[in-house]
Amino acid sequence: MTSQAGSGSPVAIVTDSTACLPGAVVAEHAVSVVPLQVVVGAEVLEEGTDATRDRVAQALRSKEPVSTSRPAPATFAAAYQAAAAAGAEAIVSVHLSAQVSGTYASAAAAAADVGIDVHVVDSTQIGLATGFAVLAAVAARAEGADAVTVAHAARTRSEAAASFFYVDTLEYLRRGGRVGAAAAFFGAALAVKPLLTVRAGSVVPLEKVRTSTRALARIEELAVAAAGSGPVDVGVQHLGVRPRAAKLAERLRGRLPQAGVVWELEVGAVIAAHVGPGAVAVVVSPHTGCAHPGGPE
Repeated sequence: MTSQAGSGSPVAIVTDSTACLPGAVVAEHAVSVVPLQVVVGAEVLEEGTDATRDRVAQALRSKEPVSTSRPAPATFAAAYQAAAAAGAEAIVSVHLSAQVSGTYASAAAAAADVGIDVHVVDSTQIGLATGFAVLAAVAARAEGADAVTVAHAARTRSEAAASFFYVDTLEYLRRGGRVGAAAAFFGAALAVKPLLTVRAGSVVPLEKVRTSTRALARIEELAVAAAGSGPVDVGVQHLGVRPRAAKLAERLRGRLPQAGVVWELEVGAVIAAHVGPGAVAVVVSPHTGCAHPGGPE
């Protein structure tokens, strides 16, 4: 567990490793990160290192069994107790969608028993969309907000976010049970390149295109439309296709001059297990009233 509880603020902020926040940002803003686990064959790995993600990608390519596991409530309880011991009077705990993981449920179970006020937020998002909600909480805390207001800032930011992603194949999402309605939507037409989005916390189909080039071009247009003209943060995530992602990020920087950050990052091991090699995602997260806490460009 990465613990950064000693922020000097009465409100501690906790998230999980699927938020995909860069380590420098986590350290700078005193965010505690609770890792999920990935199981490759009989090997249990904690998310949070490049080695874990690379091992997962290798396993997927070689068709080894890969599954993921939420943190136990006791792991969250330990993070909350550490925050309290460091001087926190309340905690805001922001996590990936409860529709795709039991992580939120584990956090909520721990919150009921730790003896400190914990506000558990279901971001209804995945990946950097959750991460940007965490940064909204950070910004609200920096302005002196109480825990209720900090949690509200995270929820508001997550509600405004849009995610669009492309996968080379639906196989991994189907295997992990995350694709649901998308499998029925695409039926037997798995030769097409599926574009997906996150709606009400679930992964749902958006469009079908015939080539990866068209898929990435369409994601770019969707991202620009979702960004509007106001201040926004953008994340481009991928698994094993950095040149594609870097090119897309550069194009979005040019088209979205109002963006506070446009990050280009690989997904973490848990998301990697479900999207598979070749995946590319764009997260668009409009600012919602709080000052932006900053971070690496």
